[in-house]
Amino acid sequence: MLTYVIPTKDRPERLRRTLMALAGLGDHASTGGAEVIVIDNASRERSILPRQLKSGVAVREIRLATNEGAAARNRGVAAADPSSTWVVMLDDDSFPDDTHFPKTLAAMPPDVAAVSADIFLPPRPGTRGGAPRESGGLPEVFIGCGVAFRRAAFLDLGGYDPSFNYYAEEYDLAARIIRAGYRTIFSTDFTVQHAKDPLRRDMNLIVSRLVRNNGWVASRYAPAHALASELKITRQRYRAIARVENALDGYGKGLLALRHTIHRQSRTPLDEGHWERFTGLAAARAHLHAAHAATHFRTAAIVDLGKNAWVVAEALRQLGVKLVDDGEEAEALVIGTMSPGPMLDALERRWRPRRFCGPRLLAPWMPEAPGPSPAHTARPAAAAA
Repeated sequence: MLTYVIPTKDRPERLRRTLMALAGLGDHASTGGAEVIVIDNASRERSILPRQLKSGVAVREIRLATNEGAAARNRGVAAADPSSTWVVMLDDDSFPDDTHFPKTLAAMPPDVAAVSADIFLPPRPGTRGGAPRESGGLPEVFIGCGVAFRRAAFLDLGGYDPSFNYYAEEYDLAARIIRAGYRTIFSTDFTVQHAKDPLRRDMNLIVSRLVRNNGWVASRYAPAHALASELKITRQRYRAIARVENALDGYGKGLLALRHTIHRQSRTPLDEGHWERFTGLAAARAHLHAAHAATHFRTAAIVDLGKNAWVVAEALRQLGVKLVDDGEEAEALVIGTMSPGPMLDALERRWRPRRFCGPRLLAPWMPEAPGPSPAHTARPAAAAA
């Protein structure tokens, strides 16, 4: 049995299309059946939902009197059929490509509490190539619109913290997953389409929440030696995003909100090993050290910088590799983000056949034990070329 949990608010047409996409996946007989639980976050106008999809999959609705944000997902997990070992979190505009992924879930070791999906966005108008992936996340930090949780572990951990509302609530839960002795796995066998609509997005509100909530995560979980640096990285990252998105007002409000609330965050810092897993440093160190041992390289240029680029630089520094600015002078090019979507997109964009003579191309980490590459990818998600 599999349970899909979908929070929604004031998007009945978008929700209808998502339910149609889920119906197109069939009756889920191979998984022992499925159900869909829709949590309505106090929509102004009630949607009329079917009791079951055309495929026969049952649909239930939980209507909330107030908007509980991402924490509404907790209601869905609590209400799920007790026979559901795994609960798949979607948004009202995201859905899996197929029903092959439950086999991946069933094969996961018991210490895996969450399986993060490979999430694809609609193709950008006027661009070539395949659909881009969703940004965000880290090797052990999932994205909320495409992740499967082991239901028992989710309930034991208390689910999402309601104080976050939306944005960075995944990081908070991911840190607690690690601290509790569980793992999160990113799998290219589990693919999700996210029909993200760029309209109706208040970037000032989004940036404000991102600044405040990421600051909370750092305050709660960063070891003492890393706290100041992590808060600085948060400020710099979202200041740059605010400039691009013309959302400096939201950035300022987020900083102010963080200053007024950070002292109320309970400090439960991760130990060093757990912190390195949370930031991705453990994954980058293991992967790049193995690549270095296989084919020694003395210099590297970091390209396509993104989230936690500092992790990539630190892993290379620990190897004794010299960082250079000019990619033509480097013996290796290393993708400079620990977020899986942008990393895989950059790897595919830059990859050339081995007959190409030039710097070796490396990803800073790769999915653990990935299965066959999905049809979306231009090539297998190899570590190097």
